[in-house]
Amino acid sequence: MSEESVQKKFIIYFCIIGCFAIFSTTIAKNPVLPLFAASLGANDAYLGVIAAVSPLAGILFSFPIGVISDKLGRRKLLIASGCVFLTAPLLYLLITDPIVLIPVRFFHGLATAILGPVVGAIIAEKFGNRKGVMMGTYSSATLAGRTAAPLAGGFILTLFALAPGNTAYHMVYLAAFCAAIPVVILILFFHDANGGVKKVTIADFTKSLKAFLSNKGLRAASIAEMITYFCFGTFETFLPVYLLFIGVPAWQTGIIFAVQVVIIALTKPFFGKKADLGDPQKQIALGMLITGLSLGAMGLAADFWILLALSCIFGIGMSLSTVATNVFAADTAEKNELGASLGALSSIMDIGHASGPLVCGMVITFAGYQTGFGLCLLLSVFATVFVLITGQKRR
Repeated sequence: MSEESVQKKFIIYFCIIGCFAIFSTTIAKNPVLPLFAASLGANDAYLGVIAAVSPLAGILFSFPIGVISDKLGRRKLLIASGCVFLTAPLLYLLITDPIVLIPVRFFHGLATAILGPVVGAIIAEKFGNRKGVMMGTYSSATLAGRTAAPLAGGFILTLFALAPGNTAYHMVYLAAFCAAIPVVILILFFHDANGGVKKVTIADFTKSLKAFLSNKGLRAASIAEMITYFCFGTFETFLPVYLLFIGVPAWQTGIIFAVQVVIIALTKPFFGKKADLGDPQKQIALGMLITGLSLGAMGLAADFWILLALSCIFGIGMSLSTVATNVFAADTAEKNELGASLGALSSIMDIGHASGPLVCGMVITFAGYQTGFGLCLLLSVFATVFVLITGQKRR
């Protein structure tokens, strides 16, 4: 079997894992989670905490997970991730008090906190100078799962709408469990050659953190990822409210968001290849600038077609920037620190994703949508300049 054929099967294998894994976690959240929590008696404050704890797992654990995978091997961490994917959906079936959703959501968040940086490191190691296109392909596969999950979840809720008690919600979580089964089975077939040590010490974490912080290329990639997802968090949280405010019908809002997701999924492999062959640093800067400009312009638009075009442009900017950021980070990471570097990058991404709605929510409350979206533009310009002046060369 040729090397090209082996690599093709390898990426298809991980695309299937990623698609089913993200489908499983997303269907457990959207749209069922707030509805299930409300049926248990959760108020708005509880809903906010419940929604926040899953990303918190990524913020806290993605970097340590990356360090551990560098030292002990990727397979052990993938198996741990698969166990969480498989068992977490069943825990929802036991919940009768909304406060219990908080630890369950945190536990469930560990699954993606482990999977993301570990798979990223595996792909970067396996494909070398083709890692960009392969990372883009994998990301598109996860987007397919992320897109299909809410549709499937909504269908299941509708199908069992007349069932007694919480049956409809429980059926959704059983679907999440079923989707996790192929994830676990496929993970068990993966073997790696990494992991030459028996244990991980505090010194290992300290060393990896120092290596990350001292690497100016990784600092630039982190700023880029944080600001990009700051903008994305603001986009997905407040654009629907803004569209409602200016009178855009709900079905048109759905189109605006769906097109953006499709654009990202279709273009990531292409832009990943561009990052492999070209200058990922300049691609990151261009992507961030496009993202900021399009989001800033949305606050000034009221026409559906203009907003649809801006959403497409926003998706192109996201696709350009995010896939190039991972390539740039993998290129500039220290030897034997790839998992730690991508894990730290993932943690910082989650910080940006979580802080965007929080910060821009306060700005929008006091100064309006134009100012809130304009803040994203200003931060994007700042991050663009920062990335360009970093001057880190590819290894």
